[in-house]
Amino acid sequence: MRKKNTFMKYLLLVFAGTVVGALVFSNVEFNVALNGSSFSNSPRFASAKNSIESYPIQSLQSFNEAFVQIAESATPSVVTIFTEKTVNQQMVSPFSFFGTPFDDFFGMPKRGLPNGRKEVQRGLGSGVIVTDDGYILTNNHVIDGADVVYIRTFDNRKIAAKVIGKDPKTDLAVIKVNAKGFKPILIGDSDKLRVGEWVIAIGSPLGENLARTVTQGIVSAKGRANVGLADYEDFIQTDAAINPGNSGGALVNINGDLVGINTAIASRTGGFEGIGFAVPSNMAKAVLISLINSGKVTRGYLGITIQDIDENLAKAMNLKMGEGVLVGTVVDGSPAAKSGVRTGDVILDFNTIKVKSSVELRNAIARETPGTIVKMRVQREGSVRLVSLRLEAQPSKEVASATPAEREKVTAALGFNAEELTAALAERLNLKQGAGRVIITAIDPSSNAYTSGLRSGDIILSINRQSVSSFSQYSAIVKTIKAGNMLFLLVERGGNRIYFAFNV
Repeated sequence: MRKKNTFMKYLLLVFAGTVVGALVFSNVEFNVALNGSSFSNSPRFASAKNSIESYPIQSLQSFNEAFVQIAESATPSVVTIFTEKTVNQQMVSPFSFFGTPFDDFFGMPKRGLPNGRKEVQRGLGSGVIVTDDGYILTNNHVIDGADVVYIRTFDNRKIAAKVIGKDPKTDLAVIKVNAKGFKPILIGDSDKLRVGEWVIAIGSPLGENLARTVTQGIVSAKGRANVGLADYEDFIQTDAAINPGNSGGALVNINGDLVGINTAIASRTGGFEGIGFAVPSNMAKAVLISLINSGKVTRGYLGITIQDIDENLAKAMNLKMGEGVLVGTVVDGSPAAKSGVRTGDVILDFNTIKVKSSVELRNAIARETPGTIVKMRVQREGSVRLVSLRLEAQPSKEVASATPAEREKVTAALGFNAEELTAALAERLNLKQGAGRVIITAIDPSSNAYTSGLRSGDIILSINRQSVSSFSQYSAIVKTIKAGNMLFLLVERGGNRIYFAFNV
């Protein structure tokens, strides 16, 4: 009898432990925090932390073994992505029928079909499994426009995939496969990543036969922007070898945690030259959750264009370099306009965090949810004020970017020529005519004006803080400028307002 009671006690303890464990782990799986917020019924991210970073290094053999463990931990979470797109072949060169010996190797589309026939273009990339139910992070350019998407897993399964959502502004996308037996990778905190840390890149460079290639390097830099790859850039730069086909693959730290999605390389030859870029995992995770929950990414919108303060602008406006960003255009009816923000204001702080660059501020605004109330410290003509405003949803079409006009040879002392924007000139340049508007019609490519960024087609709004309301006023101001003087211009370009400062 005693033995029976003892057995029942043990059975009850085991049952109780199982129930408590299930409750704890279900809470871990279904309440994943992102930037302090909790998402109920969110994707089932991996939660079990790796312990590779604590692996003891006592010899060259143990050092080697540490990297082996990192690769073995992360590689099963990386897949090869294949895409197919059917297009109409419109125009073919006779030489297209022969192709090149590198087409298959680089995953290039098949070519060489007669006019009017359909052609299947095939692409190849990489992806990272981030949930145990089959959600996969990759690059938008890997799957964009594809009619068919499928993956090949670590255990050589070929599975059809569905596109869940795309975000071209970060070049990220999410696809989903309906299958089981996946090992999701643990998503790390990219904000904690430091320059000089060891990282490993995993992907399928150059072709399917090289699937899940592992390369090693360090974090070369963080916060890389103005690379020209996406609208929102905050790239991790690495010298881990990345080649065509690696796009969408994993960048992991020494613990095997995902810290970035490999996106592109900087190369003169198209091959590896030691400069690769990855989207940080924190940015990728935010996009991932938005795409899974709603199929799109909604970003905060302030309604301004901003620019960094360079040395010349700092001198012209009596500002300090590296402190704040300069406001150019303020969109009518936008949150910024409603709160009184003006062209020429300098934004010093955003939500109590000092603003050091325009890219940093732009990303910070975009990360906020529409409807969020934010606070900014703004400097205007030497005085500082606190502005509080409610962000709105970013419109589908933002303020247009500038397109430089053709350069012309001039000999003007200022480095550029300007004319009144007449009705005929406005029609020829496809611009809106306005009384008294003055437009730059030619600029010397070797001048300080051109070097500072001024371009033909820019409309001059003010010179040295004096508004330009007519060509005669412009001429009168220009006559007072002497060689060596600092010229401080506010111009309009493609609907945006931009400041320039340079010595004539």
